[in-house]
Amino acid sequence: MKLGIVQNKPEFGQVDENLYRVRELIKGIQVDILVLPELFSTGYVFKDKMELLNYAELSGDGKTQFFLKQLSRDLDAAVIGGFPELDGDNVYNSAMIAMPDSRWDIYRKIHLFNIEKNYFTPGNKPFFVTEFRGAKIGTMICFDWIFPESYRTLALKGADLICHCTNLVLPYCQQASYAHAVSNRVFIALANRIGREKRAGVDVEFTGQSVIYSPCGEQITQAESSSECCLTVEIDISRAREKNVTEKNHVFNDRRREFYEI
Repeated sequence: MKLGIVQNKPEFGQVDENLYRVRELIKGIQVDILVLPELFSTGYVFKDKMELLNYAELSGDGKTQFFLKQLSRDLDAAVIGGFPELDGDNVYNSAMIAMPDSRWDIYRKIHLFNIEKNYFTPGNKPFFVTEFRGAKIGTMICFDWIFPESYRTLALKGADLICHCTNLVLPYCQQASYAHAVSNRVFIALANRIGREKRAGVDVEFTGQSVIYSPCGEQITQAESSSECCLTVEIDISRAREKNVTEKNHVFNDRRREFYEI
């Protein structure tokens, strides 16, 4: 199975231009699964909820979601990418997983980071796993990474691959994926952005270094910290179904839940 991650540099509010740039970055690729960053078409730092509403899209509708669906059909691949989703008075930091047979689903970010709490609503739906070409795919967004429960929940639901759409700014997030890949014996595909946004009294610089880890913690590929790119690799999804660390140790069956306070 061929897996791809996109690392882009969106210009805030320039949705058409940002979507075009992604098209250019992926030109000529062939993949089964493609992962794009969090809020990859809009940018990240909104002044307030009123500004955010200008870019929010109804579930299943809107420019970014149409792009993801069309890209999925064009590539004949599952495509995952982030966008702001409008539902009533709430705007969620969401990610769509679009498939070439017109199926799609949406994950809403459960754990909001810092200024996101000023205008986004925390996700109100559980983690889920999507099956595609024999692979079981879990989706999570950015700050979900700091909670091991995010990865463990998806792994217990059967995820072979966790697609992580991010806008990372802290210096150690990518390395943390190594531990989560190993402790759950899953592939992790982390798609981050690059660039800087200085607006609304906030100054954030995004760290790039998008990365794919194997279930044994191998860094299969990693991007640089300041370049746009699309990286693709071949993976054997069956490796994520071998949960034995040794002949006598299984990462799930050996859990002693009676001693855990979570």
